[in-house]
Amino acid sequence: MAFDLQWLLIGLPIAFALGWLGSRLDLRQWKREQRESPRAYFKGLNLLLNEQQDKAIDAFIEAVQHDPDTTELHFALGNLFRRRGEYERAVRVHEHLLGRADLAQADRDRAQYALAQDFMKAGLFDRAEQAYQALDGSAFDTEARLALLTLHERSRAWRAAVEVAQKLERSGTGSFSTRIAHYWCELALEADAAQHPEDGDTALRHARLAAPHLARPLVITGQRAARRGDLNGALKAWNELLVAQPTAFNLVAKDYAATALAAGQADAALDRLRELYARAPTMDLLAAIAMLDPAPEGQRVRLFRHLQDQPTLSAAQELLRQTTAADGVAPLTAEETQGVRDAVGRAAKPLQRYRCAACGFEAQHYFWQCPGCLSWDSYPPQRLEDL
Repeated sequence: MAFDLQWLLIGLPIAFALGWLGSRLDLRQWKREQRESPRAYFKGLNLLLNEQQDKAIDAFIEAVQHDPDTTELHFALGNLFRRRGEYERAVRVHEHLLGRADLAQADRDRAQYALAQDFMKAGLFDRAEQAYQALDGSAFDTEARLALLTLHERSRAWRAAVEVAQKLERSGTGSFSTRIAHYWCELALEADAAQHPEDGDTALRHARLAAPHLARPLVITGQRAARRGDLNGALKAWNELLVAQPTAFNLVAKDYAATALAAGQADAALDRLRELYARAPTMDLLAAIAMLDPAPEGQRVRLFRHLQDQPTLSAAQELLRQTTAADGVAPLTAEETQGVRDAVGRAAKPLQRYRCAACGFEAQHYFWQCPGCLSWDSYPPQRLEDL
């Protein structure tokens, strides 16, 4: 049967016309989807800026439905879910992103980091740890290690915390020597609780090497020596603390005095305490001095002088206690009474204020409208000491 060329001449224009029409329809649909997707996206952003998170989530869900391949929309939606406390939905969004084979490596790392944050916020610390560890060597390596450090601190996994902190320090993130020393101190306390004193000694040596300036290793060293009955070892550690960190010495001042008495070194310890008190007077040092020089007359004189220089409630309370502790003790003199009055007035002054219930702004005078947040009737009509 011969082929009629006439049909070919008729069919070619028809096929061309149908192809052109189909392409136009596809193009219009694509343009319409492109218009609808940005519109929904910007609508969500506008709602988010207006703090309407529920409506913003709906808008972003609509945008994702129009363009399921857009990663930025997924990230925005997942972050919104996390901020709303809907951690399960946030996890599903970020796991969906990680399941896409066409996802770029940068976006994959970003989704992995977001997933780790979801687990962290949800309290799933074991899964969060695994998710952060998967970011090793990625663009989020430093952020992941910092998060792991916080995670190890919360779970009291001190050895793991030491390793992570050392990696951060080697990478140039910053100095973590103080934190590393504290981790070793925690390990020393754990070793003592488990009755492994050798491990405790090793941990304290690492702590001293990590941060020689830190007070805590010296405090613990002295306490451990005192418990073992090594009085000279305890005094040696605390004398070193007195020189290196005189402010922190207040934490062990009374223990130092008691140990010096037991070791027969009360006079030398008293001289050191008086010298330190002259530079930086505190009630802790004053109490330690009283243990080494217990004469009531001397204690009262020291307390009165301290009250004149440092009008604190603690000093006033101790002076009152000493003047009423036993019969035959002379009552407060006029100067001592004035010192107690000054200390009480100083301590009471911060409590003689009004505080706004809306923003916490405090003022000596009562305001009907808060100067801080401009709320009306937000001040309770009682001062802080009456609440």
